[in-house]
Amino acid sequence: MKRIAILTLGLFGSAMVLPTASAQVLTGHNSNAPVDFNAGRIEIQDRSDRVVLSGGVQVTQGNLTLRSARMTIAYSNGRNINVNRIDATGNVVITRGDERATGNAAIYDLDRRLITLVGDVTLRQSGNDLNGGRLVIDLDSGKAVIDGSGGGAPPPGIESAGPGRVTGTFTVPQNSR
Repeated sequence: MKRIAILTLGLFGSAMVLPTASAQVLTGHNSNAPVDFNAGRIEIQDRSDRVVLSGGVQVTQGNLTLRSARMTIAYSNGRNINVNRIDATGNVVITRGDERATGNAAIYDLDRRLITLVGDVTLRQSGNDLNGGRLVIDLDSGKAVIDGSGGGAPPPGIESAGPGRVTGTFTVPQNSR
């Protein structure tokens, strides 16, 4: 398969995955599905409405899997417990089928249906690779935006990825000429 290297945007530039089948990232994800977890340790902070998971954490929601060293899950506690946000740090990996995104830290805002990864971000899908400082995935539209910045002020305790460039490789189908 022939490959080409493209995408070198200026400082704080942004890039969107091209409008092909690979433009849609994590489309059709059900963010209302139950959130299952597996971890080495759990700390329930009931007064703060959060749970801290550590030790090889894996969270699964539908066919989406999120892995990291540590996660904090914020929830609202009414008649039922509703997960609102998941903050992940330490070698974050998000997978679904052949889609894979990695970074140093991630925020999954279930209410807004947004996943944001920061720090040494990579997005791989069907042989296409994108790299940058920050990745934002809109689960409603399936649109993924990568930029070279660290995304402004990082969450507490997370180092900024700093300014940079977006790089990538897209797979090109073979022409029969």
